[in-house]
Amino acid sequence: MNMVEKGCLIAPRDTTPAPTGTPQTRFSRRLPQDLVNDQLGRLSLFSLIGMVLWTVSLLLDQLVILTNPVVFEIAGGKTRVIEVVGIVVSGAMFAYVRYSRHTPEMKTNISLTYLLLNAAAIAALNTWVAQPPMQGHVVGVSWIAILLLIYSMVAAVSPGKMLAAALVAASFDPIGVWLAHLRGVPTPSFLVTLLIFWPNYASAGLATVPPRFLRHVGRKLNKARELGSYELITLLGQGGMGEVWEAKHRLLARRAAVKLVRPELLGASNDDEARLVLKRFEREAQATAALSSPHTIQVFDFGSTNDGTFYYVMELLMGRDLESLVREFGPVPASRAGYLLRQVCHSLADAHARGLVHRDIKPANIYVCRMGLEYDFVKVLDFGLVKLNNQQAAERMQTLMTADHRTTGTPAYMAPEIILGEATVGRRADVYALGCVAYYVLTGQLVFEADTPMKMLLQHVQAEPIPPSQRTELPIPRELDDLVLACLQKDPNKRPQNAEVLLNMAIGCKTGDCWNQDLAKGWWTKHLPEFTTPLSLGDYGSEVSDRAVVLQ
Repeated sequence: MNMVEKGCLIAPRDTTPAPTGTPQTRFSRRLPQDLVNDQLGRLSLFSLIGMVLWTVSLLLDQLVILTNPVVFEIAGGKTRVIEVVGIVVSGAMFAYVRYSRHTPEMKTNISLTYLLLNAAAIAALNTWVAQPPMQGHVVGVSWIAILLLIYSMVAAVSPGKMLAAALVAASFDPIGVWLAHLRGVPTPSFLVTLLIFWPNYASAGLATVPPRFLRHVGRKLNKARELGSYELITLLGQGGMGEVWEAKHRLLARRAAVKLVRPELLGASNDDEARLVLKRFEREAQATAALSSPHTIQVFDFGSTNDGTFYYVMELLMGRDLESLVREFGPVPASRAGYLLRQVCHSLADAHARGLVHRDIKPANIYVCRMGLEYDFVKVLDFGLVKLNNQQAAERMQTLMTADHRTTGTPAYMAPEIILGEATVGRRADVYALGCVAYYVLTGQLVFEADTPMKMLLQHVQAEPIPPSQRTELPIPRELDDLVLACLQKDPNKRPQNAEVLLNMAIGCKTGDCWNQDLAKGWWTKHLPEFTTPLSLGDYGSEVSDRAVVLQ
């Protein structure tokens, strides 16, 4: 997982019906945001297919015109104009849906206009370019009917809007016949026209079925996603222990991240074990919520659902975890590394002083973010809420032996005494892992490289680390070199005994004093400018969910 939290107990779900017309009622009628976002891919594909069909139609007509020039004199010019317009409009719609920064709702509304333009073009081909069908002619189903049915299964519009737009689109063919009658072209009677084009109106009625079904599914999802006072909005990530969602407090409109953990994923095989797991989660969530370091991610709420799923609610962060930051931008200067290390030590020192151990320190669990007006503000995530007993630890170790370290990352930060089974995960193991993290941040490389997790674990036990200054072209002061190597001592008794001792050592390294907020803001402005825009109430909303805390 890649997040953690702080705070108050979960508020009970309010079962009192909201008055008609209140914001809660209006929201309940809306589709979940992720369903609205998903339909954008379908809309772009729909417009792309429309562009392809209009292009094929143009090519086929051009082939007919070349083989029969008389056709061009009769209708070729008009046909080609309509088909070219269809291609241009479809291409514009594809580009708009794909690249515009407008909201999904706005794009959906614009797609209704695209639907009507296509229907008008089809009607023009049916009744303006060609002579309207007469009574007794063999008439196939108009492409408008097909268009309506396909569009209704693509776009997430309300049933009312769908019906109104579909009826207008279905009427374009009869309107085209009426306009042809005004031009003096022979046309069928009104009743015969309705009989010819009745499939259009049948399709208009059927087009309301998919939106109604989607609304029904949306209501069920909204209800299922209500956790106490929080409502799940967008799935941010998922992993071995559960899922992480962006959520919103229904009264405060505060954005948050919600972690869902199912007991069976933690080794619980029956109801009794599940209850024990949930109780342990609750005790440790309370302990984690008591942590007061500003560099520990805040827990707002926690609790369990009726089906036994444990959840906790965390602050939503704007930034990058250290793993992705180094991978994308390379190792950081020693001054910045010292600045970040002090903040991580502050969080761990607070936890160690309260008898808590993180157990899974790694770059993916250290988040560098913008916090208000501050940049390079560190938040430590995922305080390993479940303690493993010996059997579970052995099973976990067996899993690590066969896991791909590039995926789990855990073997790269595991202390020798843990690998050998000589001790449980303790404060000095956190110190060792933090030394591995500092090494990675300074050099962009793991302390030990190996083809397999097993070989890597053996190197942690047997091999002496090369000083980080010898594995990077960036200058690293001797004091910072010595601090990292002190954390990487094989004998846990020779390491700094806890994060508070390490924090004092890090403060003693004057390297970190050379980095400040001006330098930090300058770096963010150059490399991550999307985080340096003026703050607003929506800065922690859905528009930043793609760069918020995500499960690893």
